[in-house]
Amino acid sequence: MKRTILIVGAALLVAAESMAFCGFYVAKAGATLFNEKSQVILVRDGSRTTVTMSNDFKGDVRDFAMVVPVPEVLKRGDIRVVNPSLFSKLDDYSAPRMVEYHDNNPCMNYYANGDLYDMSIPESLSSVSITSAARKESKKYKVTIEAKYEIDEYDVLILSAKESTGLKNWLVDNDYKIPSQAEEVLDPYIKNGLKFFVVKVNLDRMTSTNTDYLRPLQITYNSNRFMLPIRLGMANANGAQDMIVYAFTKQGRVECTNYRTMDLPTDRNIPKFVKDKGQFGEFYKDLFEKAYEREGRNAVFLEYAWDVTPNVGMKCDPCVGPPPMYQEFADAGVDWLNMNGGWNQQGTSGAHFTRLHVRYTRDEFPQDLQFQVTPNKARYQARYVITNPAQGDLSCDGGQAYLKDLELRRKKEVDELASLTGWKKPRYAAYVYEHSDRIQDDSDQNALPIVMPEGGGGTPLILLIFILSAAMVGWYITNTENKSRALQRT
Repeated sequence: MKRTILIVGAALLVAAESMAFCGFYVAKAGATLFNEKSQVILVRDGSRTTVTMSNDFKGDVRDFAMVVPVPEVLKRGDIRVVNPSLFSKLDDYSAPRMVEYHDNNPCMNYYANGDLYDMSIPESLSSVSITSAARKESKKYKVTIEAKYEIDEYDVLILSAKESTGLKNWLVDNDYKIPSQAEEVLDPYIKNGLKFFVVKVNLDRMTSTNTDYLRPLQITYNSNRFMLPIRLGMANANGAQDMIVYAFTKQGRVECTNYRTMDLPTDRNIPKFVKDKGQFGEFYKDLFEKAYEREGRNAVFLEYAWDVTPNVGMKCDPCVGPPPMYQEFADAGVDWLNMNGGWNQQGTSGAHFTRLHVRYTRDEFPQDLQFQVTPNKARYQARYVITNPAQGDLSCDGGQAYLKDLELRRKKEVDELASLTGWKKPRYAAYVYEHSDRIQDDSDQNALPIVMPEGGGGTPLILLIFILSAAMVGWYITNTENKSRALQRT
């Protein structure tokens, strides 16, 4: 299948205090949940931006092409190839997560010999000079080759153009597979004086270690504009596209300025069966879809923000793996840290990490993404909490009170689940009342047992009896009053 990859990126900076670890990591919702996706690492330092672009290209690598608008002619040292494991590390560390807690058994905290026992559940690169023939402008296409490089398995050109039709025709005639709709989105970049970073694969230089995938490319440039040109990525897109942006800055969070940056619902308590049935991936996809629809399909969503400077301690709650190390910071383009986790320059600059998730279409995102670095250092992570019920004997007064609270808590969890995802509630009655038959206090001695229909759905039998009884009493009173009025009239 022939397909062109057209993506670009931006940068971000983060700093915040650490938080004590208090949860048990259960599951994460990484970028692999979403099929039509791209991932970009952005590092912003002053007017300098470093962009690392992952490639999820599938098909014959001879059909691969990448076209990225850039504000200046890139030098050889501004372009690198990086290990794709960098994206996996950042995704794993910052992905939305489910955290697990365990309730203590209030009946198993007791004194023995004056001591209180808590029995709760524990837990190398070459460049090619440009010939004068390659540099001269083609009169036919009005395209100029500003620079030409061989970088590992990639052939790279930096182009400038006078008009979009000529640029499109030049690319097609030089065997770059680009979408037929590319011309209309190339034109605004040409009018704004941008250059084009154009890439394709050189099969003769592909090694046996990278024939199954295309390694990410990284570029660095200077520009006062902090933006991510996503319109080219829509030229060959079928439906909505998901993009995960991993951004690093010195000052604080990165936020979008021409679209709203919204926090996803977080720290919500959800039912235990989401974990037991392995439904967290499905849960998060539906949660994101509902948030996306609720915000009018044109918002950028925050999934993680934290100070990840190597020497600041805890950087998540809970952590799903080890944090980025010095070499990974350096590979991403964060070059202001030193090997000891400190800073190369005077001052208090750290490394603030922001993860943004945007789902975009041509209709709802007609503009490229514009960003700003903010001083906001508040910690944030998309985090969803499940709590396991206490185990063992719960016949003590505290245990009985706990069981009543557990029933109410589970009702709230089911309500929260429905609110976040749109999942229907009736089928979760068995979960809500799972431990209710263990309530044995005096007020319940003469009550009829709560009998659930087979399969866990429907209304408890005691509630049906109460409704029928109330209806019969109401009928009797009404009938008696009618007879009394009739006698008075006679």
